Amino acid sequence: MKTRTITGFFFIIVMVASMLLGHYIFGAFYLLLSAFCLWEFYGLIKQSGINPNVSSGIINGVFIYVIFALITYKSDPSYYKVLFLLIITLSSIFVQELYKKSEAPFTNIAYTFIGIIYAVLPFTFFHALAYINGSFNFHVPLAFFIILWTNDTGAYLSGYFFGRTKLFERHSPKKTWEGFAGGVLTSALAGYILSLFYKELPWKDWVTIAILISCFGTLGDLVESMFKRSMNVKDSGGILPGHGGLLDRFDGLLLSAPIVYAYLYLITNS
Repeated sequence: MKTRTITGFFFIIVMVASMLLGHYIFGAFYLLLSAFCLWEFYGLIKQSGINPNVSSGIINGVFIYVIFALITYKSDPSYYKVLFLLIITLSSIFVQELYKKSEAPFTNIAYTFIGIIYAVLPFTFFHALAYINGSFNFHVPLAFFIILWTNDTGAYLSGYFFGRTKLFERHSPKKTWEGFAGGVLTSALAGYILSLFYKELPWKDWVTIAILISCFGTLGDLVESMFKRSMNVKDSGGILPGHGGLLDRFDGLLLSAPIVYAYLYLITNS
């Protein structure tokens, strides 16, 4: 417990600092996180006997993150032209498989692409949250994590004291509907409180975002649990003592970040 607490304390400090130190640090930090999450994903997949194209996958994941980070930072027409290079780099995943002796080449290709979609694209959307209004603003990504952490805390406490009905026992035996409801309520409260300090959005939008993060963050947690159970592992890695791997720590972001970005981009900017 002591190790877990210390790791969690420094984890929060690093996460907050990455947003407060400016857009260069912010962009680079989440680029590294997405690359490590993808590497962790491929490592788990390889344990099952599947052989994804790790090098091509990571190169393409980094390229996708970087090009979309540049576009969100500055909408320069030249950046959009670079997008066409993705056709070449993504094709390399197919071509590389031609030179490997594998009984299931398209399985390897499929998991290479799934890794990029699952572990890199969510961080690309999360990075874009800081530029939703045009220029860099750490308020939205910081609020995102505050709400996510509040949801985890509220769900844990509600489940501990009131939990009776299993939410999805097949994939996560400890989660309950009571805990889920407590997480949604505490998240909504956190969203309202944040609206008093961050005036970029009205309180209704902050509360809606909080509910989206709570619901899809929980689903992301369940999906990651399903993935680990299919690989027959307890943790996705051991990089964070007492907390497991990076995918374990960011499972709530993987589904909720794209949803929140879509809401902000399509609804609040319409």
